[in-house]
Amino acid sequence: MLSTKDIYDANASRWARSERVLLSDFTARPRVIEALGPLDGRHVLDLGCGEGYVARLAVDAGAASVHGVDASPEMVRAACDAAQTYPSTALSFEAADAVGTNRFPRASYDRIMAVFLFNYLTRADMKTVMRTARERLAPGGRFVFTVPHPCFAYMRAPAAPFYFETNGADYFSAVDRTLEGRIWRRDGADVPVRCVHKTLSDYFDALAEAGFVALPRVVELAVTVEHLALDADFFGPLRGYPLHVLFSVELP
Repeated sequence: MLSTKDIYDANASRWARSERVLLSDFTARPRVIEALGPLDGRHVLDLGCGEGYVARLAVDAGAASVHGVDASPEMVRAACDAAQTYPSTALSFEAADAVGTNRFPRASYDRIMAVFLFNYLTRADMKTVMRTARERLAPGGRFVFTVPHPCFAYMRAPAAPFYFETNGADYFSAVDRTLEGRIWRRDGADVPVRCVHKTLSDYFDALAEAGFVALPRVVELAVTVEHLALDADFFGPLRGYPLHVLFSVELP
């Protein structure tokens, strides 16, 4: 099995974009920016930043700075290339594994995000990253993350524009197993994705073990009427399915 780093190093050019092209650029990432807001003057840590697309959106929305880390050097290289049109103080990126990294430019951050990071980690590694987020989040700060909806792979046959293969494992027996999948772009290209499966309760338990005592806000994300009006052929096959889950939790 290829490592996640190898998969993203090989596909970095297919992730690079300056506008919405991937399915989740429509169905999930704009909601992340909404959940992070208000961002004016805030400092943001982006764990699993990929090629920096959401980091750039956060700066566009008013963030004073975003520092991103990602295990794929090629994705980070793409992030740095795309950041050249921004002030040098606004965006910074480094190739580092979020599981083993606890050194960042700032001691604390007003916002921390992990956009489709935890679906690449085991439960144990996810808890490690959540503890890091808890330690680095400033008082009054907000931690936002998205994951594929744990039920999605079990509700729909593998087909475009988004799927994961369950290979016969059920919702509970698949925990910590890697489900391989693909997600499509509106131009017809697709990229490989994977999900180390977890149940919904695994995410709640991990937040509590990391020290987040407040209940998170939980939003199930799906295709909307607006998406269907934009491109019914592309979004239509996913109508009515829970695609992703957004968690947002704040510190007092």
